[in-house]
Amino acid sequence: MTTGDWDAALYDAKHAFVFAYGSSLVELLAPRSGELILDVGCGTGHLTATIAHCGAQVVGLDLSPAMIEAARQHYPTLEWHVGDIRTFSYPQPFDAVFSNAALHWIPDAEGVAKALARLLKPGGRLALEMGGRGNVATLQAAVEAVLQEHLAITPTNPWYFPALGEYAALLETHGFEVQAAWLFERPTALEEGERGLRLWLEMFGSPLLGAVPTERREEILTAIEEKLRPVLFKEGRWELDYRRLRVLARRL
Repeated sequence: MTTGDWDAALYDAKHAFVFAYGSSLVELLAPRSGELILDVGCGTGHLTATIAHCGAQVVGLDLSPAMIEAARQHYPTLEWHVGDIRTFSYPQPFDAVFSNAALHWIPDAEGVAKALARLLKPGGRLALEMGGRGNVATLQAAVEAVLQEHLAITPTNPWYFPALGEYAALLETHGFEVQAAWLFERPTALEEGERGLRLWLEMFGSPLLGAVPTERREEILTAIEEKLRPVLFKEGRWELDYRRLRVLARRL
């Protein structure tokens, strides 16, 4: 759901953990046959299809045209839209909204909460997971330190990782009753051994590195790896310090 586009092939090939971890969130959503459900930040559509297999009518929404094109290729019978949740509209309200690993890409959390409330029918369910307070904090601190040391620049933070109470209060301010919420550690192993961190930065961390000149990119990536190796490289692979926020709520 970011303003830049994504590499859908890299996402599916090397970062399948994103939708693999989301399977348990689908179970919490408990989709029912005949329900109309919106998947916000649907990516390449794998979890959208899982929800559809339960008999629900599912609408997939993502800001990335490349992701939606991949979703259409994977699942041509499902309904897909390119768009921003804050301005998205639909002819009828949804029975439930689902979102996995997407909403932390939109710093305008209040705008998101308003949109979620607008799109859900009274009594409708919200099941979401996103990065929570402290998510990839070790990695982010290392990137910031390297950029300051080598280039004297401070990168813009592209993410919104809220505390549990902060996000629950936001939702309740905008017409939700939060029924359950969890903030938990999820150390996440990356694929591709030594190359794993670079692939992750290419896929998810590119906004942090946007100001790095092309001719110095290799130097910066190597410095980031060396700074993080003592704490995040374990048994031949990189393991990132993920912390996730998961929320179940009902629209009043």
